[in-house]
Amino acid sequence: MFSMYELIESLNPWWTGEEDQTIVSWKALRYRVRPRWLSKLSLSPFSLNFIVGPRLVGKTTGIKLLIDELSKRNPFSVLYLNCEIFSSFKDLLQALKWYLGFKERKGIKRTYIFLDEVTSLDGWWRAIKALVDSGALRDVVTVTGSSSIKVRRDVDLFPGRRGEGVILELTPLTFSEFTRLKGVETDSQAERAFQEYMRIGGFLSRINGMPETELLRGYVNEMVRFGKSLEIVREVLASLFRKAPSAVSYRALAAGTSGYSYKVVQSYIEFFKDLYLLGVAYLKENGIRYRKEKKIFVRDPALAWVFSSWSGQRFLEPALYEWVVQEHVYRKYGQVYYHRDGYEVDVVADGLKVEVKAGKPHRRYPKGIKVLDEEGIWRFLLELRGGIWI
Repeated sequence: MFSMYELIESLNPWWTGEEDQTIVSWKALRYRVRPRWLSKLSLSPFSLNFIVGPRLVGKTTGIKLLIDELSKRNPFSVLYLNCEIFSSFKDLLQALKWYLGFKERKGIKRTYIFLDEVTSLDGWWRAIKALVDSGALRDVVTVTGSSSIKVRRDVDLFPGRRGEGVILELTPLTFSEFTRLKGVETDSQAERAFQEYMRIGGFLSRINGMPETELLRGYVNEMVRFGKSLEIVREVLASLFRKAPSAVSYRALAAGTSGYSYKVVQSYIEFFKDLYLLGVAYLKENGIRYRKEKKIFVRDPALAWVFSSWSGQRFLEPALYEWVVQEHVYRKYGQVYYHRDGYEVDVVADGLKVEVKAGKPHRRYPKGIKVLDEEGIWRFLLELRGGIWI
């Protein structure tokens, strides 16, 4: 039976002068970066920072890099807890109380607490809120989570209690970041990089050779954790892949399953949005038409290939090109729609109108609509820039 000190020491190897295995693995990677988003975190007490993003996007590696820097001043001033090891928020509260008492005995004034994957622990916020309200917790606290809706809901439980803390939403590398990582300098290199990006996407772990099965496992485990049926997941995604890139209703998607209702399909699509697997572009026509057909896009090429293979349904090549453009525009503007009025415009945002074609367009489009063929797509993505990784 581990004592509390032994348990926490096992999660914080810098306390005993050892190097964290995440850092050891990171140093061995071919492609590695110190993410820019680390500089956006508040390190001034009191701060409650939230980092949210999909599994395997690099949240843990990022905070371990920061921990590696902070712990050099005083190893005991940094606490890391993986919330997946706790059975209840009471266990987390006990660990935090122990550490707050420990740092007092050590005479440590400024401390940094990192709580990883809090969405795995129901009611985790109770532990933090109780300590903040009592005045016992005035440190820098950073929490990470893999479900956008759960973290955002929990953020709302801390009105006026986040101090100088920030909320960061992490996503895989954009194509622009991908080219910088690869050292692309010429058009021919950019074109080859685009073909590679369309195969492996922007997850740094995938770029460094992580098998597709590991990416799939990370998402499937999250689906199981939230009580979702993998059979329904497969059928809904297969129905989506068959119909993409066309705009589609939840009823149409349900018709492509073995009999699930449109409400079930809708709930699963919304869940996939929360896991950063899918995004939704609504029809913008005399306002935003939320109840009309939607263009549903996969948020990274790696996810498209992984879940296409897993669901047993191949998607059309034009769908992947459109998805990549939709995702990049969404990241740039925080919104993305489509338009339909005698003709359809695939991507609409903030005055921008883009039609995506896998090959050369066979018709003329009205003035003001940017038509992208395959070569135009990668140039367009580079012009958009954006991203917070590199």
